[in-house]
Amino acid sequence: MTRPIELWYWPTPNGWKVSIALEEMGLPYELKPVNIGRGEQFEPGFQAISPNGRMPAIIDPEGPDGQPLSIFESGAILQYLGLKSGQFYPQDVRARTQIDQWLFWQVGGLGPMAGQTHHFRQYAPAMIKDQRQIAYGVRRYTDETHRLYGVLDRRLADRAFVAGDYSIADMAIWPWILPTHQGQDLAEFPNLAAWMERVGARPGVKAGRAVGDALRGNLAAAGKDAEEARKLLFGQRARRA
Repeated sequence: MTRPIELWYWPTPNGWKVSIALEEMGLPYELKPVNIGRGEQFEPGFQAISPNGRMPAIIDPEGPDGQPLSIFESGAILQYLGLKSGQFYPQDVRARTQIDQWLFWQVGGLGPMAGQTHHFRQYAPAMIKDQRQIAYGVRRYTDETHRLYGVLDRRLADRAFVAGDYSIADMAIWPWILPTHQGQDLAEFPNLAAWMERVGARPGVKAGRAVGDALRGNLAAAGKDAEEARKLLFGQRARRA
């Protein structure tokens, strides 16, 4: 009997990437919540799996050699799951290269830029009294996210999915398109809007996106718990061994 993959997870866009992939691929998994608002990502047990102290991470008890394999970084996890399942990540080098380009575009571009947009638009206003101090950050990252939406909209002008057939690239990008939180209007990007509906209608995407919904809190809220969570998430510096 196949043993389930351990999914170390919290319901965020990066977490959703992996829960969506697991659902789409039909791979059995066991949820291991990592409450990032309480600092559980900094505990030694999790750091042994994810040295960067970020989720998601996985442990496959039945790795390629039959031995357990732990992986951190969502892009690397998606590549591994695609290889393991033989789905959504083809063997053909040309097709795989197309997918890798857009996967890394998300990991190195859309994710970090949209993440900073979330920070300055949603969380920084609750942390900084003088809103003039964050105005540049809001404008800079909102504009860059708008540019990236445009890149994706142009890419989708003549195709149903980002890199040929539906793939791990679509799974990586879809959770990060959150126009309300990012100050964007999808009416400006009709190809992107149609793709969002097309991908979002897939049963595996719906199931993966819903994983752990009840766990998620509002980091932009008022109150002591939210304030402490923001300090944990946004006040980290290098830690000595």
